Amino acid sequence: MTRPRPIPPDHKAFVALPVRMVTVGAAHEQMAVHVSGPLGPGRVPVVCLAGYNRNMADWSDFLRLAGQSHSETTPFVLIDLKGRGRSTDRARAATYSSLTDAEDVIEVMRALAVERAIFVGQGYGGQVLMALAARRPSLIAGTVLIDAGPVSDSRGLVRLRVTLNELTGVRGEASLRPMLRRMAAADYPGMPETVLDAVSTRSHHVDRRGRLQPLFDPALIRLLEPFDLDDVLVAQWPLFDALTCAPLMMMRTQLTQQLRRETFEEMMKRRRDAEAFVIENQGSPALLDNAEDVEPITDFIRRVAGARKAA
Repeated sequence: MTRPRPIPPDHKAFVALPVRMVTVGAAHEQMAVHVSGPLGPGRVPVVCLAGYNRNMADWSDFLRLAGQSHSETTPFVLIDLKGRGRSTDRARAATYSSLTDAEDVIEVMRALAVERAIFVGQGYGGQVLMALAARRPSLIAGTVLIDAGPVSDSRGLVRLRVTLNELTGVRGEASLRPMLRRMAAADYPGMPETVLDAVSTRSHHVDRRGRLQPLFDPALIRLLEPFDLDDVLVAQWPLFDALTCAPLMMMRTQLTQQLRRETFEEMMKRRRDAEAFVIENQGSPALLDNAEDVEPITDFIRRVAGARKAA
């Protein structure tokens, strides 16, 4: 069994998100799952997947706000994909892919006895949902994509790699905090320092020796090495088209470098039945920390769940 990464038990980003570990795969790798609300027959949970190197902490504010507008009959499930957050790393780095992650999500749903769910995915998490739709369309009652499309923006991949490499080896909170704030401020201009700090602590923690440690498998960043700024990546439109199995909502943050505007516009053309929104003055991941940005998602969840009950 692969060993879990050492994370302080009092790490602020995870304190309010207790998890159960679900064993998935032949290598006995484990995935961290947080469940809010009762699961059971007739209930359609909302399942959330975070971005490439991110984890369930990115959904903390969304969970708080969405819970205020939904009854206890709507459970929320947050999943850390393998190699992220409190899930264990993959035994072999070569097996990291949206297709294998989709298979893992299917296994988690089986372990939770969930037959159908509304899925919400940010960035890479949304690409996993496209693969999931192609592999198991009957599992999907509805999908919300945030900064996710059939192709990633190479600029965002390079920026992520460069940013995370710059953090390697930096020691001492006095040096780290202003550096992390400066990096986060590019995606969230005008946001208070408390928000910038929260974004950083969701992907990293400072160990007892003052070194910044990632809350993800470093192999994920090494997998980004082949990409350059001017790369033109091939769009996987068949995977996006697989989402026709259920209602769809699409959102894009105004400042994201993960999903090009022209790709988002093409997605809207292909799914004219889907709702589309832009989150102003933010980059990736979307903070989802205010009612204005969260209400479209909760309204979508309510409509999809209501349609299923009516059927």
